Amino acid sequence: MNNSVCAVVVTFNRKDLLKKCLNSLINQTTPLQAIYIIDNNSTDKTEELLYEDKYISELPKFDNSKEVLETFVENVRIKYIRLPENLGGAGGFYEGVKAAYEDNYDWVWIMDDDAFPTKTCLEELTKYYYLEDTVGLASLKVDLDGNILYHHRGFFNFTQGLPIQRHITKEDTLTDINDIDMASFVGLLVRRKAISKIGFPKKEFFIHADDLEYCIRLRSVGKIKLVNHSIIKHAEGSVKGTFEKTIFGIKVNRRPYDKLWINYYMQRNLIWLGRKYSKNKISLYFTILKNYLMTLVGILLFDDHKLKRIKFYTNAYMDGFKSIFENNKAKEILYN
Repeated sequence: MNNSVCAVVVTFNRKDLLKKCLNSLINQTTPLQAIYIIDNNSTDKTEELLYEDKYISELPKFDNSKEVLETFVENVRIKYIRLPENLGGAGGFYEGVKAAYEDNYDWVWIMDDDAFPTKTCLEELTKYYYLEDTVGLASLKVDLDGNILYHHRGFFNFTQGLPIQRHITKEDTLTDINDIDMASFVGLLVRRKAISKIGFPKKEFFIHADDLEYCIRLRSVGKIKLVNHSIIKHAEGSVKGTFEKTIFGIKVNRRPYDKLWINYYMQRNLIWLGRKYSKNKISLYFTILKNYLMTLVGILLFDDHKLKRIKFYTNAYMDGFKSIFENNKAKEILYN
């Protein structure tokens, strides 16, 4: 193969967004060679939509094992991999990147199911294949209204506590191409030779910061370039997952209790990364303690289910310290 590209799309119960994502990929001005759809055991009949739109030629058997179906759409190879359980975004990307690597594609284009590459998105990236020291190419990420999502592209900062990265600024988007350290798994094109050196995404993370962890490893073997004329839209960037609450004239953003489980993985994974990579452990532990105390105060002042929330966050922090990756724990603490 010669600069062959396989897109890896991880999906879970978002079939309408997935359909739009796949349509964006199929209609690139520079054609892809393959699209691998990793279905995290969706329950919204994602497979029926894919069958109707001819992305799969038959329906899976649902026999509690990993199922793989293949077909071609407009000369693009489609591999549908349905997992027997939901492994989260990190587990899905692990499976997808591994499959694409084992099938010998030169580049693996990683993205969520709610990512919509503009028509020339891949074409703009291909202009920089010749950069031999480059192991990753990242599109500029915007929301559905075209506003730049600065916090999804950035640089490492291991000299302080948390966070261990800072996001790009407007100045970083004014040139055609720019060096960066990390990009979220929305429009990150990774060279195969880099994967051969660093391996696959860390599936134990489940969701959140798996892209940051992978980029740390990726930067250890080469450079990541931000290509500002390559534009990818992200639906999630247009959706707010919190609500505003006012008490005693103080306005704060809070996470609804039924969505709180998501916060566990970010807290745990960032603490794990901080302990592994931060070069200023005093600042790190001070920041963790400060954040934990502020979280407790916020719960006591603003939230419902106070005791469960406190137990939930305490476990997230401790699991990050102890490298415990029990990914069912979050929902068990909150809802069982």
